[in-house]
Amino acid sequence: MKHVVFAGSFDPLTNGHLDIIERACQIADRVTVAVG
Repeated sequence: MKHVVFAGSFDPLTNGHLDIIERACQIADRVTVAVG
């Protein structure tokens, strides 16, 4: 099982962030987005 953790402030959340999250969903079984 592949798990990806994508951490960042996301202030503001951009289309680039969303693109990375979507790509991670395609290659991993589980994606965690950590907002800090």
